[in-house]
Amino acid sequence: MLPDDLRTALDQAVARFSPQELSDSVTRLTERYRVAGVSTGGNHLRSRADIAAYAAYRMPATYAAASTAMRQAATLTPGFEPTSHFDAGGGTGAAIWAAAGIWPSIERITVVEHDAHIIDLGRRLARGGPEPLRGATWRQASIGAGLDRPAADLVTMSYALGELPEPDRPGVVTWLAQQAAMVIIIEPGTPAGHATVAAARDVLAAQGRTIVAPCPHDGACPIQQGRDWCHFSVRLPRTSLHRRIKAGTLSFEDEKFSYVAAITGSWPRPAARVLRHPHKRKGVVSLRLCTDGDGLRDVIVSKRQGELYRQARDVDWGDAWPPSPSKSNLH
Repeated sequence: MLPDDLRTALDQAVARFSPQELSDSVTRLTERYRVAGVSTGGNHLRSRADIAAYAAYRMPATYAAASTAMRQAATLTPGFEPTSHFDAGGGTGAAIWAAAGIWPSIERITVVEHDAHIIDLGRRLARGGPEPLRGATWRQASIGAGLDRPAADLVTMSYALGELPEPDRPGVVTWLAQQAAMVIIIEPGTPAGHATVAAARDVLAAQGRTIVAPCPHDGACPIQQGRDWCHFSVRLPRTSLHRRIKAGTLSFEDEKFSYVAAITGSWPRPAARVLRHPHKRKGVVSLRLCTDGDGLRDVIVSKRQGELYRQARDVDWGDAWPPSPSKSNLH
């Protein structure tokens, strides 16, 4: 869920618009997305109502995806305590809120966003947050490999790399990684989003960085493009306003995302990661795994395997496997 202070600030920001105005803006944004085939951000935001609607419509999901990806990366890098954070294409600030919750060591934040009105809303939302968010530097600029940027321990780019022309992306990823300890890139959990992340992963691995999440290795991705894609899912609650502007009846939604987290230095990694919802039947659990050394594997854990089976009953999509380092035998 969004932090209470962010949820309160977001509610206040959209209160100046009627639910119908917000709903109409979401409808227009969704249609523009369908026609253009790109993110509903960027140049599709044409009014303050559009920006408020976009924040209410997308910020909870973006925050949830960013928090999930960052938590996985943080779990695998104990002792990494960034003091500076640079967020490229930061929108209204979902990623900086997520990072502040995962790494309280962060003291300095810089956000680059090309739309002045989006920056204005992001700043207003951040005023209700902890001190590093309130003091964040927001710069209006378009993302590009030649753009000046501060050095930062943590560098993130969420739902923005795929909006750039494909030939520009490798240079932007290289630019992101300059003078950064950890780089996290997040895209929609679609085949196209995975392809964008996979290409960025190749650039980061070629630099000698350790791919700490979600991959258990630095080698070539074993997933064949066009046949499958690597993505994960996080479930988040919908507020009543969220349901109205999205014309949804469910109290929750599932945000699917693809991501990569790369860091300098050597770090321990799990033997494998669960790539799909585990299939649980009486006495057995079937797991689809990405492994270190054996590529993709389908593993069946039976009740006769005792503790490993109990762990398999509790494991979820996106989790490391085995959960405990002491249970490292994959049968």
